Amino acid sequence: MHYNRSMTTYFKPWMIILACWLLSPSIAWATMYTFVDGNGVIHFSNVPNDPRYVRMEEVKGRSPVRVRSGKYIDLRDYEHYIESVGSQYKVDPHLIKAVIKAESNFDCQALSGKGAQGLMQLMPGTARDMRVADPFDPRDNINGGTRYLRKMLNIFDEDLHLALAAYNAGPEVVKNIGGVPDIPETVEYVNRVLRHYRRYQASSSSGKGG
Repeated sequence: MHYNRSMTTYFKPWMIILACWLLSPSIAWATMYTFVDGNGVIHFSNVPNDPRYVRMEEVKGRSPVRVRSGKYIDLRDYEHYIESVGSQYKVDPHLIKAVIKAESNFDCQALSGKGAQGLMQLMPGTARDMRVADPFDPRDNINGGTRYLRKMLNIFDEDLHLALAAYNAGPEVVKNIGGVPDIPETVEYVNRVLRHYRRYQASSSSGKGG
């Protein structure tokens, strides 16, 4: 059994999901899974044949990821996932969150004028290279963005300033210059990420969380 419903930004997907789940006896007694894809289509299934599916029980009570232009500004739902991805790629989770904050301010549907997509603002070519199937899917985007950040850290021998500059301006530009390029946008980007990074580290140390 598999249902798809396409919603516009004027509807709240979570309300529709709950209505379908609670009002349909055949669905209520089954273990149901759901996710919202990058095109704003809400998927329901009792057969989770896509890695983006999560059990509906696991997301009950959470603030939903809104469709398209809505913002997902509470990253607490992804804390465990960021920790896991950070461990996998050996990237500090606080740094991942700092990049997300600087890139999209946690808007999982963000789309820049240059075509960068999602939470970590992946260009289409980068998303393909990092094997990101749906750049507007938060988990898929975080995985690909963190993997790309790890690649930049490897290229520039763990130099955080250079890695962040390369994330923003491209590794070839940074290699050719041999440092952070004198591009106002890139200089401000590096400083902005580092400010957020220090703030997240300080919050964690003081026990205030992310």
